[in-house]
Amino acid sequence: MAKDNWKELQEKAKQNESLHVKERLWTNRIVHWLLLAMLIIILGSAIGATTYVKKALGPADATNAETIRVEIPIGSTADDISRILADAGLVSQRDIFNYYLKWTNDTELQAGYYEFSKAMDADQLIEVLQKGGEPIFVDADTNITVIEGTTLADIAKVVDEQTAISEEEFLETVDSPEFIESLQKQFPSLFESMPELDTMEHPLEGYLFPATYEYFAGMSATELITEMVKASNATYQRLVDDMPNTYLTYHQILTLASIIENEAITEEDRGLVSGVFYNRMAIDMPIQSDVTVLYALGEHKEFVTYDDIETESPYNTYTNTGLPPGPVSNAALTAITAAIYPTWNDYYYFVADIDTQEIYYSATLEEHELLVEEHVNARQASIEADEAPNVQETADDEEVADEGVPEAGDAEEVAQ
Repeated sequence: MAKDNWKELQEKAKQNESLHVKERLWTNRIVHWLLLAMLIIILGSAIGATTYVKKALGPADATNAETIRVEIPIGSTADDISRILADAGLVSQRDIFNYYLKWTNDTELQAGYYEFSKAMDADQLIEVLQKGGEPIFVDADTNITVIEGTTLADIAKVVDEQTAISEEEFLETVDSPEFIESLQKQFPSLFESMPELDTMEHPLEGYLFPATYEYFAGMSATELITEMVKASNATYQRLVDDMPNTYLTYHQILTLASIIENEAITEEDRGLVSGVFYNRMAIDMPIQSDVTVLYALGEHKEFVTYDDIETESPYNTYTNTGLPPGPVSNAALTAITAAIYPTWNDYYYFVADIDTQEIYYSATLEEHELLVEEHVNARQASIEADEAPNVQETADDEEVADEGVPEAGDAEEVAQ
């Protein structure tokens, strides 16, 4: 090969190599720019998606704190809950919230009634759902127990808690004159001695016999109350032949029994307390029972005060002689029997030990005052001394000197 040709080939080779180098450089630059552009796009998309999801999981309206009541039915799935919350305007993106809900563990979510607001974000909504809301009541067959010594108001609360019958519906029905008149026709002998309805706070107080009753789903207040009165009538029919043992009517027996029920616990004491009340009524001496005062006040509390015993009410047996217009609770058979068959004695006073509830009886005021001092006042003074650093005592709240016995075993008389 000629020398000139060889040089020409070398020059072309250098040119080609230079061209390839330039092409590789541009290719690398293009690839780098493409990769950078893709990275920017990916990062931008990720940031956008994150922002979108974050917004979707944030409050639907951060400025709106108004509460929205929502029901999450029993058996609801994450899909159901997401739909319910979205329909209520509490989440802006149903699908995103649904995926997030499943990811955060939807097995702990509880059915119930909830109070949410649009200012709550997804985490707050889920936290509330996991804690649980107001339980959903499912009407079902159950048993309702009327406890001895409870009032109609107490029974109404129990019925409200355990059945589909509301407290308001129960009280409205039990006090309905038309309903009571229908019961009087159904059980004429039971209600024969009942006075005019408008003289009593609750005419059927004392006529709902303490027992356990079957409640069936869908049962009405009328049906349930009728069953309770039916049981009271059955008790009366058992005792009707015993009524000649007393000069009181059966309505008065139920009234006296309702007081005895809350004043004495044992069968022996119920008979003796009944005898004390008969002795007092025989000489027109006020019965003076805390139970009647508390009924007049419509309260449950541990002690009665001087102000309490001055309450103006026909049920107040401190300011009125004889029995109140009607029962103050629903008494058990033992208390009713004690009212019919008192244990005759010479006592006019009794007081229950504030700690043991043991009842002490006396025939004279002097004996009674000594017993009150020993079993009530001394112990009450000790209690007040212990509470003094934390409680500001006032003259209006001073406990009655001769009272001071817990309501649950409130079994003593106050000397006048």
